Amino acid sequence: MKKQAFNCDSLRNIFPNLARMKPPYPDVHTYYNSTRFDYRAIWNRRRRDVAVHFGYYDERARRHAEALDNLNFVLADLAQIQPGERVLDAGCGLGNACFWLAEHRRAQATGLNIVASQIADCQRNAVHRPPSTVHRPEFIQGDFCKMPFSENTFDVVWACESVCHAAEKPAFYKEAFRVLKPGGRLVMAEYMRVARPVSPEGERLLAAWLRPWAIPDIETPDEHRVYALAAGFEKIDIRDVTPQMRVSLRNLHEVSTRWLPFGKFLNLFGLVNDVRLGNARASVRQYEALQAGAWQYSLLLARK
Repeated sequence: MKKQAFNCDSLRNIFPNLARMKPPYPDVHTYYNSTRFDYRAIWNRRRRDVAVHFGYYDERARRHAEALDNLNFVLADLAQIQPGERVLDAGCGLGNACFWLAEHRRAQATGLNIVASQIADCQRNAVHRPPSTVHRPEFIQGDFCKMPFSENTFDVVWACESVCHAAEKPAFYKEAFRVLKPGGRLVMAEYMRVARPVSPEGERLLAAWLRPWAIPDIETPDEHRVYALAAGFEKIDIRDVTPQMRVSLRNLHEVSTRWLPFGKFLNLFGLVNDVRLGNARASVRQYEALQAGAWQYSLLLARK
């Protein structure tokens, strides 16, 4: 009797999760809810203040945890944040920058985040922190393209690797301008494509990275400049800091490359969902896209 071949289709019947993640890709809520453990335990190695961003390496920061905090130093110095100033962290993640700003710059920090679970974590962390800061950060759930604040409220709007998630980035710039006081500053750290389009291979790698991270697309520096100018900003300075970020970007690639085979195995049994597996795959692709010259890591400063 002829034996039936045991092929991939047979495996998929046994393990429904064997198929790769297909569109629709996760929205920002699903993405961050699903990858909570990965950011806490793998990227931040269970430290108290979880950073949902890359690290900035220079003479002040030679190690991973130092580099994560150092990006806060760099952005705060760029925006020249002073004690007592009101700072809005638009897309605040798990509150890392807000806690840092309150402790190191004595700023009045407010975190805005559309993801309810992250705001709950921020609020819980704020309550349980020792009262060592002059201004305890506050955290509010909301959309940074429709901010729940009055005009002329903040001295600084801070956005670290968050505006990429917006489908309509001009709306963010308009809202940031509206809530800033006259003379206020917008400071951002963001992924930016080097051109539109880049090479076909670059576009393929960008799509393979961005969509599983719940990022619709990333813009060029010139496109960001146009959005900022249209919103009313002036003195717009955009800097390519990819050399300072490269170690961190490579670190994520290496960690994800090591974890991916294990993640695929766990995914077969439903122990790692498709969003987490897609996150790992995308984390590999981001560095490949960087190596292909498709994008850069940029800082932006603009004034109202």
